[in-house]
Amino acid sequence: MNLRTGKPTLRAGYAPRTINHALSVVSGFYGFHAHQGNGPVVNPVPVSPQRRQALAHRSPLEPRAVVGRSRLRQKVSDRPPRSIPDRLWDELFDRMGCERDRALLEFYVSSGARAVELLGVGVNDIDWAGQRIYVISKGTREREAVPASPQAFVRLACYLDEAGTPARGESVWRTRRGSDRPLSYWAMRRIMQRANELLGTNWTLHDLRHTAASRMANGGKLTPVEVQAIMRHANIQTTSRYLTARVEEMFDKLAEHYNTPRPVTSYPAGYSADDIKAVFGG
Repeated sequence: MNLRTGKPTLRAGYAPRTINHALSVVSGFYGFHAHQGNGPVVNPVPVSPQRRQALAHRSPLEPRAVVGRSRLRQKVSDRPPRSIPDRLWDELFDRMGCERDRALLEFYVSSGARAVELLGVGVNDIDWAGQRIYVISKGTREREAVPASPQAFVRLACYLDEAGTPARGESVWRTRRGSDRPLSYWAMRRIMQRANELLGTNWTLHDLRHTAASRMANGGKLTPVEVQAIMRHANIQTTSRYLTARVEEMFDKLAEHYNTPRPVTSYPAGYSADDIKAVFGG
């Protein structure tokens, strides 16, 4: 467990979620081809008949039935999304070494766009007047508008003024060393890794999306439905997972609570001290 972020560090081997995801993919592959008559009839991934029967026709409003896991499936704890607290966010932002990286972080934390979606933004995908960008959504593969903060567009303008505006149709985010080419996901991931090494943290690019959703959901200005539309969640239940309070984000409020003096009991003038002691105790 990283003491600064509260996130678990990667262990040796595959994580339980990775194993379950791989099993689902393999099961879906064989199930599809068996249904089409192109593959083996028997699915090599074990299934739980009781679980399938319990969840086959379940309403989302009904409580989820407790059934046993099938063989090979791993037990996974339900952890809330991890957002970056403000003081650690300021440290991460200060570690960005150029206007390009600072602009990227501002867009990530204000738009909630996924890492690959934002890196694919081109010059013709920026709506300066409308304060929004257009991204190719991961799920639908459609071109969708995503709003961003004015600070993000100011940072972007500073970056383009420093590096120059790419040709129309080209990606906005370019490499700074070597030949001129679009900034890849792995290069942006390496930027985060270098910042983590200096700060002793283990933040990821997807944590920036969690931070954006958490700020929107708990800011008191947007409704959950509006946050769902901005984050492009398919289900409102996914958005509701961000409506949580974290102890590390309530540090200032807790410090104020602990430092508040105990209330002093006072009584209106004119009452005898002996009478007050007799009624309310010593």
